[in-house]
Parts: sequence; C-alpha cells; structure tokens
Amino acid sequence: MRLRVSVRTTARELEWRNVQLPGRGFCYSLLQQVDSKIAERIHGEGWGSHRMAPFGFGPPTFPQARRVKGRYAVGGHGYLELGSPLHVVIQAWARILSTTPIIDWGGVALHVEGVNIVDPPAFTDGTALLRTVTPVVMKGSGRGPDGIRTTRQAFLLPWEPEFAGYFAQSLQRKAETIGVDPDITLEQITWAGAKRSFDTGKGKKVGAQVEVRLRGAPETLSALWSWGLGQATSAGFGWVSA
Repeated sequence: MRLRVSVRTTARELEWRNVQLPGRGFCYSLLQQVDSKIAERIHGEGWGSHRMAPFGFGPPTFPQARRVKGRYAVGGHGYLELGSPLHVVIQAWARILSTTPIIDWGGVALHVEGVNIVDPPAFTDGTALLRTVTPVVMKGSGRGPDGIRTTRQAFLLPWEPEFAGYFAQSLQRKAETIGVDPDITLEQITWAGAKRSFDTGKGKKVGAQVEVRLRGAPETLSALWSWGLGQATSAGFGWVSA
C-alpha cells in the first residue's frame, strides 16, 4: 500500500542534496509519533529474518513546476508518496499526516492538502512491469576477475554482469522478510537509465533507474510495488512509478 500526500508549495527549487535525504528520517519520525515500538524495532533491529526496513518513498514531485536545467524544480501543487507492505506502518503514517498541516522537506515548506491510501495493482496474471523513478542501489561481491575482493562499496549498474543475480536475490529476501511467497523471478531488464549518485548523509550511493519484468505470486508483486526495488529503499532508492 501507499500514501499519496497532496502538497502545495510557494518555493521554486529544492537543493539536489535534499531531494531524497530528508525522507528516511521523516518516515521514522511519523511512525515514532504513533507507534514508537514499531519504529524502534524497524530502526534498531530491522524487520524479519533479514533485518530490513520495509518501507520506501518517492521524492516530492511537482508535475507543473517549471523545469530549469541543473535544478530540481518545485512549485504549485504536487505530491509525496510513502509506501510499505506492512499495513501497520501505512495506518500509522496516515493517522499522523491527516493532522499535519506542513511538512518541512529539506527546508522547503510543503502544505498538506490531502492524504489518500492507494492500493497496489492486483497483478492477477502473476507478472509485473515495474519502472523506478529513482535509481536502484545494488551492491555486488566487490571481487575482481581473479576472484579477489577489492572493495566493500561495489555498487552495481544494471548492465553489469553481477547485477541481475544480486537483484533477483534481493527480491527473494524482501519476500521472505514479510512472509510472502519468495518464488519471484526476474524475467528481463527492459530498460536502464543513466548512472547517478545521491548524497545520503553518510557518503554517496550509486545506481540507475530500471524497468524490469517480474514473475511471481500476485501478493509478492504487490508488496514489491509498495516497498520499492533493490537496496536502500528506506533512503528513497528504487521507488516504483505508480
């Protein structure tokens, strides 16, 4: 499930550093206000056997804002999306946001005009074509051609040999984390965007947007749509277009 928060701002620009950076703390702070035990469990221990943070978000989006090269344009009416496969998280977010007049997103005031819960697609045929609006982050083995590990920060890009295998493994781990059918298959990477990097406050993460065709149980596909793809989804990476 997702929350789509309708927002409005008089600002005209958001610093690139703050496009995604405020989101993780914002999501935790909302949850902390309603259900501190769940917030502390996710933040401190992680959820499930793989100790993950089962939520994601998309950056504030303003479709009618005037585009300026090299800047992240905002202005007028837009929206902010938060998502999780856990109903308890969505319900907590909805409860607090329904009484929140203004969101401070990296120094930009977003006036809240409405909050709506959005159900995932049914995916009744067991297939999904998902495209991300933010880069997918995926780490590989860090090993060179000789099999020797040379780095722990081996960010993979969709066209690199290790990407598909590690990406498929991450999908299975997410399914196992929330207790849905982990028999999920990456059938094809149908598109990949350019390499991009974002500041997360603790260094930069590297990735690229992707479009992928997946096959699996409808419940599993719905969970992935709600959560996001790849690693670091709680930092806003791998957010899937609605």
